[in-house]
Amino acid sequence: MKSFYRLEKKLGKYAIKNLMSYIVFANAFVYILGLLNQQFINNLYFNPELVMQGQIWRVITFVFLPPDASIIFIIFALYINYMIGNSLEKVWGEFVFNCYYFLGMLGIIISAFITGYSMGNYYLSLSLFFAFTKLFPEFELLLFFVLPVKIKYLGYISWGFLIVSLITGDFATRIVILVSIINYFIFFGKDLFKRTKSIPKQAVRKKEYKDNFKKDKPYLHKCEICGKTDIDNPDLEFRFCSKCNGKHEYCMNHLFSHEHIK
Repeated sequence: MKSFYRLEKKLGKYAIKNLMSYIVFANAFVYILGLLNQQFINNLYFNPELVMQGQIWRVITFVFLPPDASIIFIIFALYINYMIGNSLEKVWGEFVFNCYYFLGMLGIIISAFITGYSMGNYYLSLSLFFAFTKLFPEFELLLFFVLPVKIKYLGYISWGFLIVSLITGDFATRIVILVSIINYFIFFGKDLFKRTKSIPKQAVRKKEYKDNFKKDKPYLHKCEICGKTDIDNPDLEFRFCSKCNGKHEYCMNHLFSHEHIK
């Protein structure tokens, strides 16, 4: 992640601001055109064979494809994509979000050339969703605008389906899945590895911390922004910010969005 921020100093001026807004608008526009002519939709998929024959526009246009579903689901999906994209852009900044999105596009293009499959933008949207669940696990989403559910649980379900597909799918399917969400592993792979490696050490430190904790203090962790503690929500994760001067602890909802203390 740090390398992208260093790169931003040189190339940040080329970032596309509000990138997800343009994508969502294009999705809606393509859906309307598709109602008039289905063949128009078919001309947008990334097909490596046709690209090599000169249909270069497919390198970009596959990101404009709307979900193949009912109008109600499409409206819901576009709303979610808009919300997720804008949230990630606010947390990372325009340039880093652009890098994440374009790396996702590159992963789909590479997987299509390896397997020969015709590709849409499903895995690109999925990689955005996974990034959002990683950064905002406690965010509550109104599923179909009615049912409140924490985004992390939807993330667990999505990862579960993906893992099942990896296990049961053929070699080409595995390549498509792994390469198409390579942007997620580039951004979060190091954190996932460190977290897995440090679980035993964390367990020991947590036990020692609890043993030495003062009895007159009822909580172990408290967010400096919202004031929530591990007593209020035992499932809420807390982290100390490495960019703040001193020891300042935040919940995952505010770890990436707070103003750093100098």
